[in-house]
Formats: sequence, C-alpha cells, structure tokens
Amino acid sequence: MAYVYAMSDMHGDMEAFGRALAVVDFDDPDNLLVLCGDYMAPPDDDFTMVRAIMELQEAHPGQIVALAGNHEFRLVEEHRFSVLEEDPAFAWMRQLPLYLETPEQIFVHAGVDEEAGELWKVGTEDAYFCEKFPWSEGAFVKDIVAGHIGTWNMAGDEGFHDVYWDGESHYYLDGTVHRSHMVPVLKYDVARKRYTAFTFDADGNPEEYEPQAPSAIM
Repeated sequence: MAYVYAMSDMHGDMEAFGRALAVVDFDDPDNLLVLCGDYMAPPDDDFTMVRAIMELQEAHPGQIVALAGNHEFRLVEEHRFSVLEEDPAFAWMRQLPLYLETPEQIFVHAGVDEEAGELWKVGTEDAYFCEKFPWSEGAFVKDIVAGHIGTWNMAGDEGFHDVYWDGESHYYLDGTVHRSHMVPVLKYDVARKRYTAFTFDADGNPEEYEPQAPSAIM
C-alpha cells in the first residue's frame, strides 16, 4: 500500500467527516483508511454516520477498516437481544475489530496494555482497547495510533485540536469535534516511513503538516 490514512472520534459530525474524507486518496487501490471508532453523537441513537461508513466500505472494497470505539463497544454490550439487533447498522457494529496491526503500527481506539510489551494482544482486555485511560506516552514496540481522548489534553492547550505526537511511539487523533468541528487526519507514507497530518482552516481548506514533538508545540 502507498498511504495509510487514519481518523477517529467523528461523533456524528457529517460535515467535518466529509472534509476529512476529501483528503483521502481512494484512487490508488493500495491506499487504506483506518477509522478508529466513535462514529455516533451522544446519546448514540443516530446511526447516520455508521450507515455512511458502511456505504463507503461498499464503494471502496478493501480500502476502509473501521474499528470499534467505546461508544460502539458499549452500545453492542448493552443492547444485545434487543430490537436493535434487527438493524443492519447494529450488526455491523457488533463485528467491528478492536484493533488493526500493520508492520509498523497498532491502530486502536484508546490504546493497549503497554506493560504487556510484545504480548499486548493477549495481555489487553477487550474493553481496554476501547476505554483505556489515561493515555500513554513514550517508546513502545510499535507506533500506537489512537483516539478517545482529545488531543488538547496531551498538549495542555484547550485550543489544540490537531494530531498530537508524543515525540516517540504515540499519535493521538481525537480533535474534540464537538468543539472544533474538525476531524484531523493522519497520513503515513509506507515507502518513506513518514507521517504527515491534515488540519483544516475556518473555510474547511486542508493544510498538510508534519506532527511536532511536544517541545515544538509548546
């Protein structure tokens, strides 16, 4: 594959999601988009974005991997054997994977049990993949690409809604869409092993940049 794109925590903001999708190149069949969960706006009773993602997967077979976020995980746990099981969107959420591993990355909604090291797959409980708190920083066996917690928390700046890189193995994507109306996009060039990201101005125009370590952000 040429590029891997990732975004997370769109929370039903279809306009912001549309802007983010516009920077993803689906023309190259080797490109991949990873969606790291949390597709519905609270109280999680509107499946509009879920259905849109299902349609995108049909339109671009093999190019979009959607992972479970804590909202999807809990909805499925709490509504088993309910009338929702008759809804194809609910069935889709029920089969969402908890993570995607590539040769260089672990894409996940919240994180993994990093104390388990190389045994993280067997050492991490299912709910932890979706609900880990607090976030981790520092070196790990692979790069972690996650959402779940607004990047303003890591940056210590309530106005920061871009991709946050800790300078080592962690990239965080949650742009707090209900405040920013922006879904930041991480892009990985597989051949060059290089990360860039996209942010959007007030008019929705994208700007590609290289994520900076915390010392550069401050």
